[in-house]
Amino acid sequence: MKNKNEASKRVSTEKADGGAEKQAPRPGKGRNSEFKPFWETDPAKKEKPKTPRQQDPSRPAAGKPAANADATSAAPAKASASPENPAKLRGESRPGPVPSRGSAAKPAAKPAARLGQDAPKATHADRHGGEDQRSNLRSGQILELQIASTTNEGFGVSMHEGKRVLVAGGLPGELLVAKVTYVGRREAFANTLKCLKVSADRQPSPACGLGRVCDGCGLMQMRYPAQLNWKKSFVTRELRKYPSLAEARIYDTLASPKELNYRNTAKLVVAGKFSDPVIGIYRRNTHDVMEIDNCSLHHPLINKVVRATKAGIKKGKVQIYNPKSEMGLLRYLVVRVAEPGDRVMVVFVTSDQGYNEMHHLAKFVQQAVPEVTVIAQNINNSTGNVIFGHKDRFISKLQTLRAYVGEKSFTLSPHSFFQVNGGAARIIYEKVRELAALKGTERVIDVYCGIGGISLFLAEKAREVVGIEFVEAAVADATVNAAQNKAANCRFEAGDAAHLIDEIGADGGAELIVLNPPRKGCDEQVLQSVAGLKPARIIYVSCSPETLSRDLDLLSRLGYRTLEVHPVDMFPQTIHVEDVALLERTEA
Repeated sequence: MKNKNEASKRVSTEKADGGAEKQAPRPGKGRNSEFKPFWETDPAKKEKPKTPRQQDPSRPAAGKPAANADATSAAPAKASASPENPAKLRGESRPGPVPSRGSAAKPAAKPAARLGQDAPKATHADRHGGEDQRSNLRSGQILELQIASTTNEGFGVSMHEGKRVLVAGGLPGELLVAKVTYVGRREAFANTLKCLKVSADRQPSPACGLGRVCDGCGLMQMRYPAQLNWKKSFVTRELRKYPSLAEARIYDTLASPKELNYRNTAKLVVAGKFSDPVIGIYRRNTHDVMEIDNCSLHHPLINKVVRATKAGIKKGKVQIYNPKSEMGLLRYLVVRVAEPGDRVMVVFVTSDQGYNEMHHLAKFVQQAVPEVTVIAQNINNSTGNVIFGHKDRFISKLQTLRAYVGEKSFTLSPHSFFQVNGGAARIIYEKVRELAALKGTERVIDVYCGIGGISLFLAEKAREVVGIEFVEAAVADATVNAAQNKAANCRFEAGDAAHLIDEIGADGGAELIVLNPPRKGCDEQVLQSVAGLKPARIIYVSCSPETLSRDLDLLSRLGYRTLEVHPVDMFPQTIHVEDVALLERTEA
């Protein structure tokens, strides 16, 4: 589960480890082009100081369509994609670790990858968008396909003339009429046109009408109980790949309190001209922006702010930043809702100061949406694809929001990372506290503690809780949160995780260690340091079943047995799932 300060967040780099990812042929700019999910980022490019005008980022290499890295809304939800390199979206999404916490994050799993296999290397035909000459399949072809299963990315799987066809929106047992959109060396992709035989798990009336042009919600076609079963199956498949995890009990997926309108944070791209602004997400593998002003996953106030901002841009003739020419002012719109009070923070990310324009736009938005109490401007004059720059100024008098998870309160600043689904976050924190079974005498180390969410939930039952986090701003937030919740037995330290674990261990060890890493999982050195302290139990909170399984297997070789795993649906309608795993020490 992601829980980090967004100052260091490169929303797109928080994907799981793996090799370089193949990218799809550059889609056209028409409305039928493929779109990038909200948790995916703009094609990656390195951030660098602003130099003379540069050309548009290079075209993605042609090849098999792939789900890129992280979300434009930190967490995975359909209508908020982050151009940063998520956690980043989880999904939503958390800032990725720096080298001391592990290697660079891996790109997201490719939709075209076979389950349990790496994707095949691109052929000459793949690289240039050519079709497999050994196959009779071709783009635009209409097929009748029987769906046998689904991939980890939510695509329905069918076989046609010996080639696997991945169908967006297809469910097992269905007979579909589908249109082929891409043919690769080993697999093809298709979109559903008509259901001839409908699965009982299909949602008769999807909540969003953009399903054919936005692939951010890969499971929205499923009824919600079927989504929960699918996520449990996903977690089970990944864990059972390792013999060491064969006996771990996998529980049913814990449902989110809300199936829709649960996202409290969105990071959106601003594009177009002031006379016709577009606020939304990047289309997959392009710099074209798809307009999203009524996302069914966003809190209603986020959609309201988006519409007000568009109207304010038109009225104030606010110049919109163009990454090709490097001209213009307004780049991104970040909106956060603090629940349950429904107070709103708005951050305008601009390329320059533009004081007058931003003051007029802020006033317009506040008048249109009275719930907006905090408005900030962040200045980002880099030519990279990271959302936030290093300079902030506040347009409103108030500078923070106060949000709640259960009875715990959290102070949120523009860069604070906070779970995008507060209801599901409470389920996770309470499950961690339940599995910890503290008696008041234990010392707990919370590794990757972020702003202290899990630490605060454990503090009332522990003798002492020590939080470890690399991002200094997150440690500062956590310290404030501990004080306002009167958790005097909580303290937080900033620095390299493996080094601090060793240092804290020499100062008294720990009976319980909680791991809550970004999507890439834990660096092996961190796991070795954790095992070196020989805590009786470890609780591992993860947003990636793949990296969770890998790390649990490594911990099994370090003397820890996985007892149980609890999937939690932090991101309904999407393919993402959180997990809480309990391990016990087996070595004497």
